[in-house]
Amino acid sequence: MKENHKNKERVYDAEVLESSILDENIFVKILIKAGRTIAKPALEVVEMAIDPYTPAQVRVSLMAALAYLIMPFDLFPDFMPLVGFSDDFVALTAVLSIWSKYMTPSIRARAENKLNKLFPFY
Repeated sequence: MKENHKNKERVYDAEVLESSILDENIFVKILIKAGRTIAKPALEVVEMAIDPYTPAQVRVSLMAALAYLIMPFDLFPDFMPLVGFSDDFVALTAVLSIWSKYMTPSIRARAENKLNKLFPFY
């Protein structure tokens, strides 16, 4: 925490998560279960959320979309065949569309690299 003595404001430093922490957790298991079509926008959302140049207010909505993906019971529960991940896909692509101006080629490339590691035979 830093304190600005001129304005007597407190400025809190935000810690940015590294994308490497996502390699061995439940998120990866969900992506594998959901398939490549869902994993692609999900990984783009993750990479945009952890990018240090993404504004905080954008990160909040990105993280909300990811939380929706992780929740097992949502509009269409994930265990339902064919439609289980369709609402998650809509949420992810909608948030990507809203914040598309923050999508950079490097974010897209990092997401694509992770996607290819998760699904090497596509």
